[in-house]
Amino acid sequence: MGASTVTEGASSDQSLCIDVQWVTDDVPEKASANWQQWVSAALGAAGRSPAGEALAIRVVGNDESQSLNEGYRDKTGPTNVLAFPADDDLPDFLADEAGELGDLIICMPVVTREAREQGKSLISHLAHMTVHGSLHLLGYDHISTVEAEEMEALEVQALESLGIPNPYSSQ
Repeated sequence: MGASTVTEGASSDQSLCIDVQWVTDDVPEKASANWQQWVSAALGAAGRSPAGEALAIRVVGNDESQSLNEGYRDKTGPTNVLAFPADDDLPDFLADEAGELGDLIICMPVVTREAREQGKSLISHLAHMTVHGSLHLLGYDHISTVEAEEMEALEVQALESLGIPNPYSSQ
């Protein structure tokens, strides 16, 4: 614990603005993350241009993820990614920073553990969780089978455009 918020600054890729906040000591391969490319791929798969879009990505530890997961989803424990679309009720610390798309909370320890358990590279799994969360910000979900199939197809399309294999092929 004890990690402070580090804002890497807003970056842009074709007018896509992403503010990344690292608030965890669990930061393996931090420098290899390509947030703009991953979010742009998700937007492209969904038929949206990244031009003029903005969002915040907050990379957290287990405690913050667990607190948000329990407080906003009534689910126990930390989770890999949480998406707060801009029009949703955001946590207080994100309310002033809400972008046009919204905010993603990525739990690095969970993503790291899942990548190891699934035999995937950490960066590929982090890209997948970023694409997955970005699609949630656009209104996609996986509650019903039909919704899940549509969302997974978009994820696969986005990841393939990045040269990342289908994350569902071995599951």
